[in-house]
Amino acid sequence: MRINRNKDEIRPVVITDRYLKDPEGSVLIAMGDTKVICTAMVEEKVPGFLKGTGKGWVTAEYAMLPGSTQTRKSRGQFKVDGRSTEIQRLIGRSLRSVVDLEKLGERTLWIDCDVIQADGGTRTAAITGAYVAMVQAMKTLVDRGLLEEVPVRAYVAAVSVGRVDGEICLDLEYSEDVIAQVDMNLVMTDQGEFIEIQGTGEDRPFSSQDLGEMLAYGQKGIDALIAVQKKIIEE
Repeated sequence: MRINRNKDEIRPVVITDRYLKDPEGSVLIAMGDTKVICTAMVEEKVPGFLKGTGKGWVTAEYAMLPGSTQTRKSRGQFKVDGRSTEIQRLIGRSLRSVVDLEKLGERTLWIDCDVIQADGGTRTAAITGAYVAMVQAMKTLVDRGLLEEVPVRAYVAAVSVGRVDGEICLDLEYSEDVIAQVDMNLVMTDQGEFIEIQGTGEDRPFSSQDLGEMLAYGQKGIDALIAVQKKIIEE
């Protein structure tokens, strides 16, 4: 089933930082054959419900570009499909959960995640890459004298895990995802805390033993991803 990696190993991960010149933060993240460009740009205002509160905001948009899949993906200029809406809300929640919005001040960080090649795990790659882009943008604000410090409380990464052909496997690629009996996405911090667990028995229920094993695999994958993030951010 798997080539060149064990069932508890993530795919090769490469994060190319400062990928674009204009955004305050940007990366290209590649997890196996899945590739996502993540950017973070600063807007010196907040949504109406936050005006006058002294708090900032982090929000995300997600899209799959036309050439990212085997058949052309429509750009969807006039509407965002339900899947993309759900994913971009997930990205925004995941990032906001570790940001001190008061220290960010009344400004918005716009996170854009554009999938240029999809081979499974696009939402998890987007979250993992978007975190790095977000921190880059915050560092830029510190350099400009607009922030005293980077206002994050923890690292955040995400990974998929599931049961394929009766076995628990980490970081599913597309060929595994489409036949998975159980499909799960985990978003976690470097402190071992869960931000979100999305798990579905695709064609049958799964046991608490399965759940425990998937969470253990997920923790291992998150640790590996955060190690890559730290290498980029802390260098």
